[in-house]
Amino acid sequence: MYKNFIDNEFVVSDSADSIDLVSPVTEEVIATSPVSNQKDIDAAVAAAKRAFPAWRDLTPGQRQKYLLELAEKIEEHAEELADAQVKETGQIKHLVVSEECIPSADQMRFFAGCARVLNGMATGEYLEGFTSSIRREPIGVVAQVTPWNYPLMMAIWKIGPALAAGNTTVLKPSDTTPSSTLKLAELIAEVLPPGVVNIVLGDASTGAALVAHPDVVMVSITGSVPAGRAVGRSAGENLKRSHLELGGKAPVIVCADAELDKAAEGIAIAGLFNAGQDCTAATRVLVDASVADEFTEKLVAEMKKLKPGKPDDEDAFYGALNNRKHFDKVCQVLADLPEHAQIVTGGNRIGDVGFYLEPTVITGLKQTDKAIQEETFGPIITVQTFDTVDQALEMGNDVSYGLSASIWSTDHATTLRASRELDFGCVWINSHIPLIAEMPHGGFKDSGYGKDMSLYSVEEYTRIKHVMAAH
Repeated sequence: MYKNFIDNEFVVSDSADSIDLVSPVTEEVIATSPVSNQKDIDAAVAAAKRAFPAWRDLTPGQRQKYLLELAEKIEEHAEELADAQVKETGQIKHLVVSEECIPSADQMRFFAGCARVLNGMATGEYLEGFTSSIRREPIGVVAQVTPWNYPLMMAIWKIGPALAAGNTTVLKPSDTTPSSTLKLAELIAEVLPPGVVNIVLGDASTGAALVAHPDVVMVSITGSVPAGRAVGRSAGENLKRSHLELGGKAPVIVCADAELDKAAEGIAIAGLFNAGQDCTAATRVLVDASVADEFTEKLVAEMKKLKPGKPDDEDAFYGALNNRKHFDKVCQVLADLPEHAQIVTGGNRIGDVGFYLEPTVITGLKQTDKAIQEETFGPIITVQTFDTVDQALEMGNDVSYGLSASIWSTDHATTLRASRELDFGCVWINSHIPLIAEMPHGGFKDSGYGKDMSLYSVEEYTRIKHVMAAH
């Protein structure tokens, strides 16, 4: 039975309820995790509350030193973190190391630097006889909820900026993938003071109780739209801040003048990475009708090169879908396709054991179809056509999500126009899916609000105080 992490100690949950953790590769039970209850949450929040004054009062340079040391630990233990994670996610290990663990260390270093460069207006005499200055302060105990698709990296995106700003945290990882977060906790215990980071395990009920705790002043979640709405309602009831990074349905606009070979390769990678279990995935291609057949043929060829496999398969590009419930949901999307849709390639389960799906391309869908409007979160790319850029932009924006998009064209004016008119928090030009610590990640509309990464994310975890002194 896994344990919670409170005050830098692993402690047995007070709850008698538990969750069986199932390998998405073998479908066998590999561990058991508690469903933490109110007593567990009270203990974790109390630890964070006790630790807050001392952590808040450190100089930015002192907090930076702690976070830099943690970053070194993460990089040093990248292989162990990946081993812990892939047994529950089914991801490809070498990709977890190179694309999640090592970047997580780099991102933590970035957040460490942010601790020392927070912004504010210059002190000055804005009213005669008075001097005004701005204090940017940490806000207190933050509740954080992370998803199962990138368990380690999402924990870093939450913990890093909150700690850099001077807050303390209680984090609940996904119920299906807590192991890499618990391994991270071992490293935290070696570096950070007790109570600065606490981890409680459990399901949605645990998360709801954590969000509602009266001593939590801010809530940050990466997850589904329904989960985000629930968190937003709960936080709103108690006037807590909330930061919601939710789903996506990224339009990928391929113009007739695009470099089609480059576009097909890049979109296949961005659509299938992590089995398409990425809220920024290139899932919804809109291609100029004049090159649609040629492009679709190239896309299918590229996708067939990216085969799924088990975590230790060095030649595989993506692994299993994360859990039975999600696997069944994605399969149902394929089963419910309308008659006018055509599966050009894929569409089938691979094998009888493990949650594996073939790389899949679907054409013929209409803009109003469910497979276009709702997030799929699987290794599935849809291809629609357009006749004008105006039409492509209209179709691109015609979903409830607003997280990410891309435009593929060699015409500078077209790409600039698209970057302005696409109603998404990130627009890539002739690329799709790269993220960097220095730039913000976060969306609009049903994709939520607030930013992960960048200095903007650290500012999310601060409050602004005006100090005015009479002369």
